[in-house]
Parts: sequence; C-alpha cells; structure tokens
Amino acid sequence: MPNPNARKLAGRYEIRSLIGRGGMAEVHLGFDTRLSRVVAVKILRMDLARDNIFQTRFRREAQAAASLNHPNIVSVYDTGEEMILGADGHSVAVPYIVMEYVEGHTVKDLLGDGTAVPINEAVEITAGVLSALEYSHAAGLVHRDIKPGNIMLTADAKVKVMDFGIARAMTDSQATMTQTNAVVGTAQYLSPEQARGEIVDERSDLYSAGCVLFELLTGIPPFKGDSAVSVAYQHVSEVPPVPSSVAGDIPVSLDRVILKALAKNPADRYATAALMRIDMIRAIEGLPVDAPDTSAWTQPLTAVTTPMAAYTGPRRSDRTQVAAPVGAGMSGPDTGEMALEEPPKKKRGWWIALIVILALAIVGGILWVILGQDKQKEIETVAVPAGLIGMTQSEARAAIADAGLVFILGDPINSDTVDVDLVAKVDPESEQVVEVGSKVTVHLSLGKKSEKIPDMTGWKQAQVEQELASLGMVLGTIEEQDTPQARMGELVSTDPAMGSVQPRGTVVNLVFASGYVSIPDNLAGRPENEVREALRNLGLSMEVRTENNDSVPSGSVVSLSQTGRVPQGASVTVTVSSGPAPAPTPTPDPTPDPTPDPTPDPDPAPGGDGTPTDG
Repeated sequence: MPNPNARKLAGRYEIRSLIGRGGMAEVHLGFDTRLSRVVAVKILRMDLARDNIFQTRFRREAQAAASLNHPNIVSVYDTGEEMILGADGHSVAVPYIVMEYVEGHTVKDLLGDGTAVPINEAVEITAGVLSALEYSHAAGLVHRDIKPGNIMLTADAKVKVMDFGIARAMTDSQATMTQTNAVVGTAQYLSPEQARGEIVDERSDLYSAGCVLFELLTGIPPFKGDSAVSVAYQHVSEVPPVPSSVAGDIPVSLDRVILKALAKNPADRYATAALMRIDMIRAIEGLPVDAPDTSAWTQPLTAVTTPMAAYTGPRRSDRTQVAAPVGAGMSGPDTGEMALEEPPKKKRGWWIALIVILALAIVGGILWVILGQDKQKEIETVAVPAGLIGMTQSEARAAIADAGLVFILGDPINSDTVDVDLVAKVDPESEQVVEVGSKVTVHLSLGKKSEKIPDMTGWKQAQVEQELASLGMVLGTIEEQDTPQARMGELVSTDPAMGSVQPRGTVVNLVFASGYVSIPDNLAGRPENEVREALRNLGLSMEVRTENNDSVPSGSVVSLSQTGRVPQGASVTVTVSSGPAPAPTPTPDPTPDPTPDPTPDPDPAPGGDGTPTDG
C-alpha cells in the first residue's frame, strides 16, 4: 500500500527498506505508486555521486540492462536522477535505476556453507546463466562480472542474472578491466585476460560461468588464495583441478566441458554461450561433447611434486570422499608423506613475479587516471540530429554519420503515426547532447499495431463503442437490422467481421437489432406445418383458424393476419383451408299419388291402330 510519508523519487517511487549494498550503490525495496507494484530501486552512493567515473559506470548499467528483455535477466523499468541534499549542504544529482523486484536468494547464499549443489540443479542454474549471456552477447554486451552474488534464484526456481554495472559493448576498444587503479570484478571468477587488464569479449563471461559451475558442483571455487592478487595469479598461470578429483560423482564428460570453459586462451574456450550450454546438457545426458579430454589441459609434471590431502569440507549427501590436491586452494591434515620442498630460489621468483605484477598494476592505474582526466577535458560532444523521425533508414544513417555518431539499427516497433519502414523512435532522442562517437539506436516502424476485434455479439452500443476505443479502432456507421437473433439494441454484426485482426485506426461499422422481424409475403398457399416453422424461426407465435375454401387445398394456409415488418414476439393468426364446402343433400316430394290407376289399359287392336278387324 502507498505510504504518503515515504520518501519518493520522481514523485512516484517510494523508497522503503534497504535490501542490499554494493561497492557502488545501495538497493532499496520500493513501491511504484503509479502502477501499484513492488520494485527494487538501485541508488548510487552519495559519496560517489560527484565522481564522474562512477556516474558514467552507473548510467552505463542503466543503458545496458534497459536494452535487454529476457526471462533470465532482471528487468529495468525506469531510470532517472534525483537532486539530493548532501552533508555539505549542496545538492547532488544522484542517479537511480528502478528494477524488477526478484523475491528469492542469490547463488552466493546457496553456496554459503560450502556445500555442493546436486548435479542436475547445478547444470540447470548454469544453463539459465548461459541463456542470459547468449541473449546479452547477441545484443553486443559482455557482462564482465558473472559470479554467484549476481545470480538470483526466484521463489519458483527461475534464474535471473543481474548487475550489468560494468557491462560494456564488445565493440568498445576501451573495454578492459583496469579502472581507478583497480581490477574491476571478483577475483575468484576473473578470466585470465581480465586479471591481466586486457580487452575482453564474450568468452570472458564463459570463463566466469565455468568458475560458477565448478563451485556449484564441488562447493569450492577453482582457485583460492590468501589475497585477490594470488587468486588472480592462479587464473593467469595455473591449471584448475579436474572437478571430479574434488567430487567423485561428477561425470567425466562434464569435467571436459568445465575445463574447456576454463581454458587460459580464449580461443580454446567455447565460442558462444549457446555451444557451452548445449555441451553441458549433453554431458549430463551421457551424450558425446565437443570438448577435449581432460589430459589436454594438464600442466607438465616437474621434479617437484605436491602431496595429496583429503578434502574435508561439506559435500553432496550422496558423494563419496575423494582426494583433492592442496594446490587447488584446499587444506588437509598431515598425510605423513615426505614432500620435496621447492628450492628457495623458486619461491623468491614467485614473489618477485607478484611484486612486478602489483607494480605494473599501480603504475598502469596511475597512468589511466592521469590520461583519463586529460581525456575527459577533451571530450567532444554533439547533438543527435533533429528530424530523424519519419526518415527512411538510409536518410537517418547518413544524418547520424554526418554528426559523427554511430548508427545502430534496433528492433522495429509499432507506430500509430509513422508509416511502415520509416524511423519511428530514436535513442537517444533527437537534439540530445552526447559524446562524439556515441551510438544512436534507430527503430523503424512496423505500422499501426494490429488488434483482434472480439466477439461482441449481443453487446449494447455503449459497451461496443468503449471496447473499440480501447483497441484503437474508429467507430463507423451504425445501422439497424430486422432479425430474430438478437433483442432490440443488441449487436448483430460488424464490418470488418468480429474475430478478424485489423490495424489500429480501422473504421468499424456496426449493425444492431431493430427489435422487429419481417414476415415473408409468400406464405399463403403453403402447408400449415411449413408456415408454422417459418413463424417459429422468426420468434413469432401462431394462432390457427380454419375455413372452407374451394381454391386452397385442405391443410394449406389461406391467409395470415399480418405480413411484412412486425415487432419481435408478436402473435399471428393463420387461416388454414379445410377444403371445399360439401354438396347439399336432395329433398324428397312431399305429396306423391299413393294409389295406382284401377282402369287397365285396353288391349291394343290387332291392326295396331286400335280399330277392330275381322278375324
């Protein structure tokens, strides 16, 4: 819930309890009052806010992480600067980053007691890290500080890589690790080229990921020492122990994958995070891997040997005790064996080498600071060209190059105002002042975003209009239709049709039910059952009366009480023929002669004419 008394950044981010602290910044639990969600807010320490170097590193972290959108990378929501009153009474612009709040714990916490992680879990965690690196490397960013403390495990067992504070573009010629007279990174996970202060690429991240996998599987990092310098020296000059020599249940194929990732020469490592992840998964599935035998990485034996000591640290519960070399950074009880000590000359040589490395690092750091300060004085700036929005890609590329900036083509985006394939967004924005040689990311337009018109059949007009507005559609014509399928005022159909996908801004015409139906005028003369079915389909009721009709067959409709447009649910009287009227019955004569004539007719005359003739 929002706290009206809480300190806020940008008027919307409440700053709550401190949940983490690093060398450069503090992380607080926060609350976004505008979107009502819990966030993490990373704020540059006040004592570093006036230092240009740390300001630059902090802003670079925001730019690097904000450009990445991947399920295994902690999301950056917003960045900004807040004027904060310092202890000396002067206001300081303190940058901050608003990030996704990840509820869980770090891999560093998981390894806190030195207990190894089950093999499948270790591989799953490392696979998540490699998936994040695969994405960031494809975007041109090297993380440069992969370590257990920068890997989060969420409550639902998802892996999240965080802290791109020292991430740099692979094309950056200044992407070395020596800054402010120090090596940036964590000694136990540094690649050899990082320890030497050389330029690094994505293979440096894979080395660090290999160190993390080694520690997950064994409970200890590949190299340990009394100081960061001694550990860095081991990364440069010593071969790590075979992981299965520390934990006997690690398969040989996984040994091969780890040692390839930990090769001193970057050219001998995996070329990409994807290749390492695939080989690692193949290793635990018992499939062949693209990594040489572990003997390929073993240092040549010398006349001086080191006794083996039993590792007594925490192990996986199902792991058998195995021996491991003391040279790997572990200590053990006296074995009673006689060991040949190194000649004092060799020991002195080792320390001399360390002193030389330290001296070179100090001198290099001083030169870097001096030259860096001079360089800062000479930094040239230029404004991002105006009017880039709406240009073609070639036009924008030429304008950016003419300004002394580097054109970068970003992912295309939807735009309601810019036509397809024209510039829709520029980062940094036009007219913003940047250093000469800075990158300007250009996003081309995909055109208007398309939306699916949902099935709104039966909705009232107000609901339909609200839904179309939320989809960015434009209301078109509104018509009525006589139909029994919907009640008065309910939506019947749209044009374009419901269910179709249309660009935002499409004009949508609507048809609503009128509340009437139309009775055809050709039902007279049809059989009663056909007329009854037709009226039922129109949602009308039917009353029947019969009459004799000489011209309409019995059982057929003579007439309907109404036709054409009638209200929904109306009752129609249908007259049905019962056939022609029956013929009338004849009436008998009421006075007939009841007695016959008593006088018989005389016999006829023989002559035939009634006259008697003689015999």
